[in-house]
Amino acid sequence: MAAISRDEVAHLARLARIEMTDTELDHLSDEMQVILGAVARVQEVAGANVPPTSHPLEMKNVYRPDVVVPSLTNAQALSGAPAQEEERFKVPQILGEE
Repeated sequence: MAAISRDEVAHLARLARIEMTDTELDHLSDEMQVILGAVARVQEVAGANVPPTSHPLEMKNVYRPDVVVPSLTNAQALSGAPAQEEERFKVPQILGEE
Protein backbone atom coordinates (compact mmCIF):
# COMPACT_ATOMS: atom_id res chain seq x y z
CA MET A 1 0.00 0.00 0.00
CA ALA A 2 1.32 3.43 -0.93
CA ALA A 3 1.79 5.70 2.05
CA ILE A 4 1.10 9.40 2.08
CA SER A 5 3.16 11.48 4.44
CA ARG A 6 2.09 14.44 6.51
CA ASP A 7 4.34 16.63 4.36
CA GLU A 8 2.54 15.43 1.21
CA VAL A 9 -0.81 16.26 2.80
CA ALA A 10 0.51 19.71 3.69
CA HIS A 11 1.75 20.16 0.11
CA LEU A 12 -1.66 19.17 -1.28
CA ALA A 13 -3.35 21.60 1.12
CA ARG A 14 -1.06 24.41 -0.07
CA LEU A 15 -1.81 23.56 -3.73
CA ALA A 16 -5.54 23.66 -2.96
CA ARG A 17 -5.01 26.90 -0.99
CA ILE A 18 -6.49 25.34 2.14
CA GLU A 19 -5.08 26.52 5.45
CA MET A 20 -4.73 23.64 7.90
CA THR A 21 -3.49 23.47 11.47
CA ASP A 22 -0.91 20.89 12.55
CA THR A 23 -3.67 18.90 14.25
CA GLU A 24 -5.76 18.90 11.07
CA LEU A 25 -2.76 17.79 8.98
CA ASP A 26 -2.05 14.92 11.37
CA HIS A 27 -5.70 13.85 11.35
CA LEU A 28 -6.03 14.09 7.57
CA SER A 29 -2.82 12.16 7.05
CA ASP A 30 -4.25 9.31 9.14
CA GLU A 31 -7.55 9.49 7.23
CA MET A 32 -5.72 9.34 3.89
CA GLN A 33 -3.99 6.13 5.04
CA VAL A 34 -7.41 4.58 5.72
CA ILE A 35 -8.69 5.69 2.30
CA LEU A 36 -5.62 4.36 0.49
CA GLY A 37 -6.01 1.06 2.34
CA ALA A 38 -9.63 0.76 1.19
CA VAL A 39 -8.65 1.49 -2.41
CA ALA A 40 -5.90 -1.13 -2.21
CA ARG A 41 -8.39 -3.75 -1.00
CA VAL A 42 -10.73 -2.97 -3.89
CA GLN A 43 -7.84 -3.27 -6.34
CA GLU A 44 -7.00 -6.71 -4.94
CA VAL A 45 -10.54 -7.96 -5.56
CA ALA A 46 -10.95 -6.50 -9.04
CA GLY A 47 -9.26 -8.99 -11.33
CA ALA A 48 -8.21 -8.61 -14.94
CA ASN A 49 -11.51 -10.14 -16.10
CA VAL A 50 -13.60 -7.47 -14.33
CA PRO A 51 -14.12 -4.44 -16.56
CA PRO A 52 -14.05 -1.01 -14.90
CA THR A 53 -17.53 0.44 -14.43
CA SER A 54 -19.10 3.51 -12.93
CA HIS A 55 -22.25 1.69 -11.86
CA PRO A 56 -22.93 -1.94 -10.93
CA LEU A 57 -25.94 -2.19 -13.26
CA GLU A 58 -26.06 -1.34 -16.93
CA MET A 59 -27.44 2.15 -17.36
CA LYS A 60 -29.38 3.14 -20.45
CA ASN A 61 -31.04 6.46 -21.20
CA VAL A 62 -34.58 6.22 -22.49
CA TYR A 63 -35.58 8.98 -24.86
CA ARG A 64 -38.94 9.77 -26.37
CA PRO A 65 -39.22 11.32 -29.78
CA ASP A 66 -39.26 15.12 -29.72
CA VAL A 67 -42.56 15.80 -31.43
CA VAL A 68 -44.24 19.20 -31.59
CA VAL A 69 -47.85 18.95 -30.46
CA PRO A 70 -50.50 21.62 -29.97
CA SER A 71 -50.50 23.16 -26.51
CA LEU A 72 -52.74 25.51 -24.53
CA THR A 73 -53.49 28.96 -25.80
CA ASN A 74 -52.83 31.94 -23.51
CA ALA A 75 -56.54 32.19 -22.77
CA GLN A 76 -56.78 28.49 -21.87
CA ALA A 77 -53.70 28.64 -19.64
CA LEU A 78 -54.95 31.75 -17.83
CA SER A 79 -58.56 30.53 -17.54
CA GLY A 80 -58.02 29.05 -14.05
CA ALA A 81 -55.77 31.83 -12.73
CA PRO A 82 -57.10 33.78 -9.75
CA ALA A 83 -55.64 36.99 -11.22
CA GLN A 84 -54.16 37.99 -14.55
CA GLU A 85 -52.77 41.11 -16.13
CA GLU A 86 -51.51 41.78 -19.68
CA GLU A 87 -51.96 38.10 -20.65
CA ARG A 88 -49.80 36.94 -17.73
CA PHE A 89 -50.38 35.41 -14.31
CA LYS A 90 -50.58 38.11 -11.66
CA VAL A 91 -49.03 37.20 -8.31
CA PRO A 92 -48.52 39.15 -5.10
CA GLN A 93 -45.33 41.19 -4.87
CA ILE A 94 -42.83 39.48 -2.56
CA LEU A 95 -39.54 41.35 -2.88
CA GLY A 96 -40.74 44.88 -2.20
CA GLU A 97 -39.51 46.07 -5.58
CA GLU A 98 -41.49 47.98 -8.18
